[in-house]
Amino acid sequence: MPAKLAARVRLFDTGHNRKTDARDAHSIAIVAVRTKTLRVLQVDGELEALRMLTDRREALTRRRVQTVDRLQALLAELLPGQAKRDITTGQAKAMLATVRPRDIAGKTRRRIAAEELTELIAVEAKIKKATAELKAIVLARGSQLMDIHGVGPVVAARVLADVGDVARFADRNRFASWTGTAPLDASSGEQNRHRLSRAGNRRMNHMIHIAAISQIRLDTDGRTYYRRKRAEGKKSLEAIRCLKRRISDAIYRQLLEDAHRAGEDLGTGPGGHCGATLQSSAVDRLPLIDTSDQPLPGPANQRLRRTG
Repeated sequence: MPAKLAARVRLFDTGHNRKTDARDAHSIAIVAVRTKTLRVLQVDGELEALRMLTDRREALTRRRVQTVDRLQALLAELLPGQAKRDITTGQAKAMLATVRPRDIAGKTRRRIAAEELTELIAVEAKIKKATAELKAIVLARGSQLMDIHGVGPVVAARVLADVGDVARFADRNRFASWTGTAPLDASSGEQNRHRLSRAGNRRMNHMIHIAAISQIRLDTDGRTYYRRKRAEGKKSLEAIRCLKRRISDAIYRQLLEDAHRAGEDLGTGPGGHCGATLQSSAVDRLPLIDTSDQPLPGPANQRLRRTG
């Protein structure tokens, strides 16, 4: 249910026009009864499972960071001056093997460190298993997102889970607005500039940021583009934002290609909005659209045929 339609009903309703749960539910019901072009949600169990698995892996990753922090603090007390910034389980095990405290405080500290190490090993095993499961589901859906440099199983799974039906985005600009990679116009007078957008889906923005950093570290076209932007006088963060927008466009193109290959309907729907079909996944999120966005002029008749 588009929030704008429900807001319009509340605006023309009698009363104080305040947004309460009861008035909100009433306005939504009115829109649902009177509007015939709303998207019908369909449950996509595979996407829902993908979302649960990505959320689970993110929770495990946060748990791993917390465990590593606790383990490093204990090792720094057991072995002063030998603390490592990015410690592995093998390094931690080797460091613990060299410690033989005799006092009760030292023995307790070493025992707790060994327990933290055991928990770290278990968490990393779960993360590895979750990553393999995500990769299997992404490949089973026929997606080729992982062909993009910097997009691994975790990034691809989060993109598929959060995007759902790519047809709900009219073009790459709407998609970039939803991912928060489209800069906002901040021009004034003769000064033409843009500023960072903090709107959109921040988890998707984070995934694109991971892909951008991966491309910069490796010998890719993304690194070449980043260096070119730096040579043009842009600061490091500004160049990264430009690269993130290019990656957003690449992801959108790949999602469209995957949908075409699967034979999904990507034609325009009611009102001329490209992709505004009447069916969507129940796990879809509404795209964030700027108030200046306008519908496309008239509906199109071109539709892809479903295969199979």
